[in-house]
Amino acid sequence: MSTALVAPAAVADPPPADPTPAGPTAAAERRGAELEELIRREPGRFRVLTGDRPTGRLHLGHYFGTLQNRVRLQRLGVELFLIIPDYQVLTDRDVAERLSEHVEGLLLDYLAAGVDPEQAVIFNHSAVPELNQLLLPFLSLVSVAELGRNPTVKDEIAHSRQSAVSGLMFTYPVHQAADILFCRANLVPVGRDQLPHIELTRTIARRFNDRYAADRPLFPEPEALLSAAPLLLGTDGGKMSKSRGNAIALAADADETAQLIRGAKTDADRRISYDPAARPEVSSLVLLAALCQDRDPHQVAAEIGDGGAAALKRTVTEAVNGYLAPLRARRAELSGDRGELRRILRAGNERARAVAESTLDQVRAAMGTVF
Repeated sequence: MSTALVAPAAVADPPPADPTPAGPTAAAERRGAELEELIRREPGRFRVLTGDRPTGRLHLGHYFGTLQNRVRLQRLGVELFLIIPDYQVLTDRDVAERLSEHVEGLLLDYLAAGVDPEQAVIFNHSAVPELNQLLLPFLSLVSVAELGRNPTVKDEIAHSRQSAVSGLMFTYPVHQAADILFCRANLVPVGRDQLPHIELTRTIARRFNDRYAADRPLFPEPEALLSAAPLLLGTDGGKMSKSRGNAIALAADADETAQLIRGAKTDADRRISYDPAARPEVSSLVLLAALCQDRDPHQVAAEIGDGGAAALKRTVTEAVNGYLAPLRARRAELSGDRGELRRILRAGNERARAVAESTLDQVRAAMGTVF
């Protein structure tokens, strides 16, 4: 088993949150600019933990929202831990269907997008039992009321497809805290809806340190790096989602992509403009083309002009298929060697376990449970 990695020093605490309702988000946005500058100057100071639940194919929303940024951070020199949280699939469903297929698909998407498995630690949750052993002491550090107040959990419960909510769903934020803290990550790229999870993780880290390691804090208090990713709507005008059939998967071929874009919702105004507030569906398509072409969306809209929805959809189809062509080619090449995919995942699991074992040993020592 590989040698455990040395955790980087924790970054300085962010400024106190604003007292206004928008305060935490505004503070995170201000801190984000500072963090980007620190990353540019000292990338080795940071360790990132992030990942995706293996519940289906990743799509363009995932790519422009998270994958592209992970590759950017890694290329800058930030240490990257990528978790495939297979246990967490059970938070909102009775069984984990087609799990092996989805885990392999996620790994293919990561590699095709440019994640370097020799540098990144890519691992699946269930292969690191030491990580899950952190859950019990962490649960002792939070109250039932604190878990119940978490807005993300409340939203997930409200939209759950289960007749009853499992204990796993209720404790989901503590599972996420264990995911982050087992490797002592100090930076977590998230969307605004995930800020409450990061704040609870910081609370758990702080309480553990105060209770068991006051003289020599064991865990950093990780910071949120807010995603600057623009909002891409699904082809039906709603939230882009794996389960709604309204997303363009990274694994989709050119014909499937063209068909999905042809069926995308637009509006009756023939002149194409970029106005996300007034014309969200049209503007999302314009933005998608602009992202793939690395251009300003207003310029893309102006060039289409009075061409209408048909011209807009042709432009988007050409842009998306052109942009994804090299990613799809690499994905197809990688998918032909399942043995290599398994080797990459086994190697990542071993590296993650080494880190988790080291952390758990120190947790036991701090808690006085080494006998």
